[in-house]
Amino acid sequence: MPAHVLILGGTTEARRLATALAARTGIRVTTSLAGRVSRPGAVDGEVRTGGFGGPEGLAGWLRAHRVTALVDATHPFAERITANAAEAARLTGVPHAVLRRPGWDLDDDWHPVASLEEAARALPRLGRRVFLSTGRLGLAAFAHLTDTRFVIRSVQPPEPPMPPHCELILARGPFSLADELDLLRAHRIDVLVTKDSGGAATAPKLAAARRLSLPVVVVRRPGLPPGVRESRDVDGVLDWLAGVIPPGGACAADTCP
Repeated sequence: MPAHVLILGGTTEARRLATALAARTGIRVTTSLAGRVSRPGAVDGEVRTGGFGGPEGLAGWLRAHRVTALVDATHPFAERITANAAEAARLTGVPHAVLRRPGWDLDDDWHPVASLEEAARALPRLGRRVFLSTGRLGLAAFAHLTDTRFVIRSVQPPEPPMPPHCELILARGPFSLADELDLLRAHRIDVLVTKDSGGAATAPKLAAARRLSLPVVVVRRPGLPPGVRESRDVDGVLDWLAGVIPPGGACAADTCP
């Protein structure tokens, strides 16, 4: 029986891991996508879409599908999914790791905050024309700022409530430094709000803000559940899996019938 690796995906790193595992013999790989994006990128191996029904539902899926190892490669801010995965792994005994790319190094004119609500409180003293690059969820935290004008960029239309004065740009990255400079200049942006998602794909907006000497409000990423193993790149997860997957691909812990 091949080893079965379940990847909780949705990130570039998750796709890279799936590609690496799908190319190996004796390993079955399934990537689970939340289904929030209507046109996700192609993923190697098997793909499932939708939630599991909390940690108990995920634990049941791990058992039913004889999962050998669980890799949480979701977005660094997918806090609930990460907590559910840790609990499901505890319930089943399935080896579990989080693949989370490193965060960005702080710049001199960055203002780190703990939440979107704290970011909203910081804006009145920093600027009135805001490039809000925090994704389409959580915009309610800024809805009360009636004296601030926002430019909001998202792959899909955001969910209300939204700030009363905002311009929506529907676009999918990656964006170049020239793209980001054009956007900031065209909309006369004076402050950027973003999340510390890390990675190179979204870094050009930070470089553009630095070039234009704009302040950047950065929402810090949430911590991991206690005791969870964290790998910063795909190679680190592959090294971990090499020690987790037994020869012959036998199932793990109480996932065996």
